[in-house]
Amino acid sequence: MAPPRDPTCPRAASPSPSLSATAPGCVEINGHPHRLPTDLSRTAVDFLREDLRLRGTKVGCGQGDCGSCTIVVDGEPRYACVTPVAQLDGRRVTTVEGLATASPCGARLQQALLAHQAVQCGFCIPGMLMAASAAIDAGEVRDRAGACAAIDGVLCRCTGYRKIVDAVTEVGTGAAPRPLTPPPGAGEGAAVGRPLTRLDGPEKVDGSQCFGADGIPADSLYLRAVRCPFPRARFVLGDLDAYLRAHPGLHRVLTHADVPGRNLHGIAPAYADQPVLPASEARHHLEAIALVVGERAAVAALDLAGFPVEWEPLPAVFTVDEAARPDAPLLHANRAGNLLVEGRVLRGDAAAALREAAHVVTGRFASSFVEHAYLEPEAGWARRVGDTIELHSPTQAPHPHREDLARVLGVPEPRVRVVPTAVGGGFGGKLDMTVQPLLAVAAWHLDRPVAIVFSREESMASSTKRHPARIVSTMAAGSDGRLRAVEFEGDYNTGAFASWGTAVANRVPVHAGGPYRLPHYAARARAIHTHVTPAGAFRGFGVPQTTMSQEQLIDELALKAGWDPLEFRALNALRPGDTLPTGQLLDDSVGLVECLDALRPRWTEALARIAARNAKAPPQRRHGVGLAAFFYGCGNTGTPNPSTVRIGVRPDGTLVLHQGAVDAGQGSNTVIPQIAADALGVPVGRLHIVGPDTHLTPDCGRTSASRQTFVTGRAAFLAGTALRRRIRALLNAAEDAPVHFGEGWVGAGDARLPLRELPLDAHGYALCAEERFDPPTRSLDAAGQGRPYATYAFGAQMAEVEVDLETGRVRVRRVVAAHDVGRRVNPTLLEGQIEGAVAQGVGLALMEQYLPGRNNNLHDYLIPTVHDVPEVEVLFVEAPTPIGPYGAKGIGEPALVPTAAAILNAIHHATGARVREAPATPDVVLRALAAAGRGLPLAPGAR
Repeated sequence: MAPPRDPTCPRAASPSPSLSATAPGCVEINGHPHRLPTDLSRTAVDFLREDLRLRGTKVGCGQGDCGSCTIVVDGEPRYACVTPVAQLDGRRVTTVEGLATASPCGARLQQALLAHQAVQCGFCIPGMLMAASAAIDAGEVRDRAGACAAIDGVLCRCTGYRKIVDAVTEVGTGAAPRPLTPPPGAGEGAAVGRPLTRLDGPEKVDGSQCFGADGIPADSLYLRAVRCPFPRARFVLGDLDAYLRAHPGLHRVLTHADVPGRNLHGIAPAYADQPVLPASEARHHLEAIALVVGERAAVAALDLAGFPVEWEPLPAVFTVDEAARPDAPLLHANRAGNLLVEGRVLRGDAAAALREAAHVVTGRFASSFVEHAYLEPEAGWARRVGDTIELHSPTQAPHPHREDLARVLGVPEPRVRVVPTAVGGGFGGKLDMTVQPLLAVAAWHLDRPVAIVFSREESMASSTKRHPARIVSTMAAGSDGRLRAVEFEGDYNTGAFASWGTAVANRVPVHAGGPYRLPHYAARARAIHTHVTPAGAFRGFGVPQTTMSQEQLIDELALKAGWDPLEFRALNALRPGDTLPTGQLLDDSVGLVECLDALRPRWTEALARIAARNAKAPPQRRHGVGLAAFFYGCGNTGTPNPSTVRIGVRPDGTLVLHQGAVDAGQGSNTVIPQIAADALGVPVGRLHIVGPDTHLTPDCGRTSASRQTFVTGRAAFLAGTALRRRIRALLNAAEDAPVHFGEGWVGAGDARLPLRELPLDAHGYALCAEERFDPPTRSLDAAGQGRPYATYAFGAQMAEVEVDLETGRVRVRRVVAAHDVGRRVNPTLLEGQIEGAVAQGVGLALMEQYLPGRNNNLHDYLIPTVHDVPEVEVLFVEAPTPIGPYGAKGIGEPALVPTAAAILNAIHHATGARVREAPATPDVVLRALAAAGRGLPLAPGAR
């Protein structure tokens, strides 16, 4: 059974039966007449969401950039966020809630998206459905190109678009529909390994999925943050009482003095350094320094330029070089040199090995801030319920947020309840608290629900980013081609606050040598503070940008030593029985060689095909192919990261799975039940699922570091097997006796037990099993020796590119991704994760560059569209880990790690030029071509 619909989400308003949709001032919406509001300057999306409570139409940007708000007006797709409501007068409007009946293709299109597993977080899906249905109904989707054109005005950050295009093409061309994969029958092994259709899929395609801004109670007060207009400034607040009196509809202004507990929060208590609201100094552009609370209309109409505050701009540092200067201002008094932390891993004598090696290469590399660009801006609401503060918002970390909020409020943890809403994309960005402490403090002081919805600008200015990297590295190989040593130094700009900077600085040195045998190794990484939006967790914790540097050096070293790049990697690849530079023995689940073997025929074919293509291509157009390999530790680095899962049996025989893993689109709402069902030996459909809620589900840790399938999945496996074992013991059944559940009874083999005969536990269950799994790790010592991860994902990707030597533009044409996933729990969901990661890797390599204060929108900050993503072929390798559920490992973060590096190596293969910075925008590529003497001669008079 799918997770239940969020009961806090409002139902749509009733139509007005006495109205005619053609009457002046009226509109037909989903077949029903409605009167337009008197204020015709309002946007259509505001009218739909707030007046009619049709909240399937989403707001991702408010500026017509993302397409999440797409509706259909008289058969044409429109962006509802920029359409004045006056333009709906007398028109026929369809939203996602009415699509199944209003559009001839609507119901089939919704089913096609589910059947193709084209849905991940689901935030963009209403917009995709509306845009695609309009094009299909108009006869414009006759092939795959038509499907791409149909949705090219709607952005998706999760899926990589390919499965969406597959579904739209199927419906538009009238192809035979792909069937849904129903829950399988009973029996161990019946669910794991099957491409089970998402259990929570229907609500993602019918508009009922409840995101942070969708369940806000009608009587809520709204918050708006007063933000610093400077990168760094001292401030003094003026007469707040007079300000309130001058603005009817406002109820309160909250400042640092209103925080009842500790005015600091962060990922770990030891590094909690971010104030809920600062007392006198802001440390990055658009940091919130006060909150205005009032009625929705009053807050929305407020011009904060008149807020009583005096600013004194102060000197600021923006790069790691500036921050490290002796005279640089300190962001935190207890962190000398603005150094947050340094991580290191040391083995052997790298310096001596480099001096003695036959082949040595050195390189410098730099990358930029990268924005998560999830389509759902931060939003949520909170209220007092008795002596408890109850918070509803998108989060990847419900229990850690409860712990942090309890400290902020100065109350015991049980007095804080975190109820995650659906998460419209996360990728690490919703691990940190943003709206949560603001809402909690406001709810503490006010007797009504309080809500906040960030604008796209606020979201981008206040959420964390991927760390910019400054890297210097040297690698060496012997005359036999075997790697001898790596020296690595990396500085990572962690911004104003710690966030996940410690995790990045500690993870990077473990991974900087790549998935290779290395007898000598010295890697250091530093996280350094600057006056910029904090950098935090973003799909890989610093490893993708590190891999861009290191895998280019691997290619250089291979070529210098006279080896084919793939064969060089295969020669040096880690194998079972090898030891990492951390001293950890890899005794199982090391599938890199198999991944390279899977790529080899495609690599050989691509080299020949591209050579032939270049022989015929015009001189300004070059084609190339590149490789990158990787490994990635699943879970936190050398620290505990347990998950706990509970499965109970009610007296009526209902099976209830309590699992608190947040599904941010990766599919844990389906994968965890698949594992639990097989462990218990029942069909997935027999499980009633209780999803994340700190009052109802045990702590499953954070949705990060590719740990949920591995860690929470293992806990679910243990809980299922423990419950089955207990039932067999109660009935004196054989160890292999099948377990059965009926109305009011359980059985094992031929025996039955009435559940009414059993006492109920504190949760109301007649039978219950709760199991915890914490991967066996050991913290790293001062030299980086230890067991940082219990298991690792391995893989390699191959990218084919086309480079225009005149413009510097790069197009990625094809990616082949070979990944060791341990065991495929749900193959199609795994494919979707890899396809989405490849799309993000294309953005990381070629276009994404966050410039603080300059591109806080989805018009100037570019992410890949449907036309930018390449063909993707996925190759699975299964090297099971004995401590994973049925051998499974994580994939969400590993899938992104090698993509950008493979693209940069392909650019070199195409042009002979090395790109030493990312993103490889056209100007960067042209500079690299010029430096390598590989560019085309300029035309006379050209500059």
